[in-house]
Amino acid sequence: MSRNAAHAGPYALGTFAAGGRSFAGLVVGQRVHPLEELSGLPHPSVRELLEHWESTRPALDALADRVADDEPGLELLELELLKTLPPVEPRQIFQSGANYRTHVMDLAAADRKPGETRTAEEIREEVGRQQDARAASGEPYVFTGLVSAMCGAYDDVVLPEGTKKNDFELELAAVIGRPARRVSVEDALDHVAGYTIVNDVTTREWVWRRDLPELGTDWFRGKNSPTFLPTGPFLVPADFVGDPMDLRVTLKLNGDVMQDESTKDMIFDVAQLVSYCSSIATLLPGDLVLTGSPAGNGMHWGRLLRAGDVMESEITGLGVQRNGCRDE
Repeated sequence: MSRNAAHAGPYALGTFAAGGRSFAGLVVGQRVHPLEELSGLPHPSVRELLEHWESTRPALDALADRVADDEPGLELLELELLKTLPPVEPRQIFQSGANYRTHVMDLAAADRKPGETRTAEEIREEVGRQQDARAASGEPYVFTGLVSAMCGAYDDVVLPEGTKKNDFELELAAVIGRPARRVSVEDALDHVAGYTIVNDVTTREWVWRRDLPELGTDWFRGKNSPTFLPTGPFLVPADFVGDPMDLRVTLKLNGDVMQDESTKDMIFDVAQLVSYCSSIATLLPGDLVLTGSPAGNGMHWGRLLRAGDVMESEITGLGVQRNGCRDE
């Protein structure tokens, strides 16, 4: 798996740093054109492009053709020489938990609540029945994350001091392009501008509140350490990606495949998740809707993250992440 894994379609968007400046860039193959001005927006961020998506999208299409044709006078930088930042800075991050059927079963069996007496297989069978019922008549389980947890697609993940159970959870993230409030499932994908990759790293020993078992999970504590949300490298427009429910999600740890699943295993699809989030909150351009992680996390394998580990993560058409791990 190469850092230079291709993105789908003729171009993607990203945010990069070089020479003391950061900038939004149009990514065409392995070259980046800094977006100094587009559709009247001077030095636009990717989020600003999304806020004016109807006007900037045609301009991006035309500019990508010029880059592909090697038009003289265009500033083109080599992708490999740039620092890759998260492609967009959201205002809000919506994180979907328990949204892949097999993953939910595996996690429940491996990470038991205090006092659990059932066998692993008994837990899997019961949880499987529960997920089938959720898919038929239930609702997604969504919580919010912190923007401060984000890092770039090639940055190190810093394992918090005193922890031993830090886990990987690769996810497809939908990027909102149009404000969404109480949108129907049928209309939800019209509000998605594109997709990116997110690794939703979790400190497992911080998830359950041993001092307050009646309150259950503490996702704020378990998921929001700095660098615990590697994001990117690119934002790929939705029409280039195709069906978001037919993508391959693959994570390797030190070269060994740990997660390898289709988004078809989701309990609630992308449209259902966006619709549900919009029924609670107003989704804004640049916001991320994480769609959950498939089976094969570290708790399932009994292999949690350690300093020196390297995660290589890929989702069909969205590029690749490569994140080393180090102790705080």
